[in-house]
Amino acid sequence: MIRCKRVYDPVAVEDGQRVLVDRLWPRNKRKEQLQALWLPEVAPSTALRQAFHKGEVDFAGFAERYRQELAARPEHWWSLLGMAGKGDLTLVYAGKDTEHNNALILAQWLEDELDRQGPMSSPVCYAGEVKPL
Repeated sequence: MIRCKRVYDPVAVEDGQRVLVDRLWPRNKRKEQLQALWLPEVAPSTALRQAFHKGEVDFAGFAERYRQELAARPEHWWSLLGMAGKGDLTLVYAGKDTEHNNALILAQWLEDELDRQGPMSSPVCYAGEVKPL
């Protein structure tokens, strides 16, 4: 199962593998507090992130452009498919908005990719069930 969670929420056993999917390190968080890997390269580009935060792009436009970036860089998110195939995966993010953030878009992207590839085509033979957020 792929989950999304703020970095400021408590770490839980059911989180499984935790991965920070923001380009910037979260404020006031030390590495040992986060208990997560950091994959800044899977985050939206700096230009896209800044355009969204300035209000130059609405969430729908942000989501579409982020999906285009993901499609162009599969080497950046491919390892997340393997992690999801081995067990629970929690994508952590620092933003305050729990309904409009890159982690939710990435989680849906990964779920769609796992569904598209089917159980035997992923490099780790994904055997679990991915549930929508």
